[in-house]
Amino acid sequence: MPARLRKTALPYLLLLPGLGWLVLFFAVPLVYMAIESLKSGDPFVSGFQLTWEFSNYTNALKDYDEQFIRSFEYAGLATLIALLIGYPLAYVIAFRGGRWRNAMLLLVIVPFFVTYLIRTLSWETILSDSGIVVNTLQTIGILGDDGRLLDTTVSVVAGITYNFLPFMILPLYASLERIDPRLIEAGHDLYAGRLRVFGLIIWPLARSGALAGATLVFAPALGSFLAPDLLGGGKKLLIGSLVQMQFTSSRNWPFGAALCMAITAVILLVMMLRAWTAPNREARA
Repeated sequence: MPARLRKTALPYLLLLPGLGWLVLFFAVPLVYMAIESLKSGDPFVSGFQLTWEFSNYTNALKDYDEQFIRSFEYAGLATLIALLIGYPLAYVIAFRGGRWRNAMLLLVIVPFFVTYLIRTLSWETILSDSGIVVNTLQTIGILGDDGRLLDTTVSVVAGITYNFLPFMILPLYASLERIDPRLIEAGHDLYAGRLRVFGLIIWPLARSGALAGATLVFAPALGSFLAPDLLGGGKKLLIGSLVQMQFTSSRNWPFGAALCMAITAVILLVMMLRAWTAPNREARA
C-alpha cells in the first residue's frame, strides 16, 4: 500500500473497532427494539408477530402521558440540582484543590465502585422514617411529627441526583481546569468584581462542560426506574418503571419496546441539540 494511501486510510482503520462496537451493541439492539415495538399478539398463545402496530406508540403517549411528564420533571429537577451542587464543587477542585485535587476527584468517583442498587438502597436507609434526616427535620419543625420523606418527590429526586451527580462534576471540572488563571487575574486587574469575572470569563469558557454534564445527567435520569420504585414506593412511577413492568410482570413486550423507543428518541434528540448548540469554537474554526 502506498505511503500516502496508508496515511489517509489509517484514521478510518482506527475507527473500525469503535464503529463495530457501536453497531453491535447499539445499532443492532435499537433496530431489534424498533421491530419489536411494531408487533402484536399474545405471549402465552401464539406469541408476537410483526403487524406494523403503530398504535403501540400512540397508546403509549396517550395512556401514560402523566408518567412522561413526571419523568421530564424529575429528570429536569435532578439535572438542575446536580448543576447547582456540582458547579461549586468542580470550581473548588479546579482552582482551590492544590495538592488535594486528585484526592477530591477520587472522592467524586468512589461511589461508582458501589453498584447503583446499593447506592439507592443506602438512600432508602438515610431517608427512612426513623433515620437521622427525618428526626432532625422533625426536631427543627420542618416536618411534622408524622411527616416522612420516603415515598415522596423529594426522595426520588434526591436519589436520582445523588446517583448521577458525578456525571455533572467531571465534565465541569474538565472545562474549568482548562481555563488559564491569567484570564481571571486580568479580569480582576481591570477592576471586575467576582460576579462579573464569573459571568464574562468563567461561565462562557466552562459552558461546554455544563452542557455536557446536563446531557449526561438528564439522559439516564429520564429512564431511571430503581429510584422511583425503592424511594418512591411505587407511587411516583416514571417511564423507566413502566418499561420494566411491561417486560416483566405484564409481558407486553411490544408495548414496552414502544415506550423504550419513545425514551430513546427523546434522549437522541437531546444529544443532537447538545451537539448543535455546543459552544466549541475550535471545532467551528
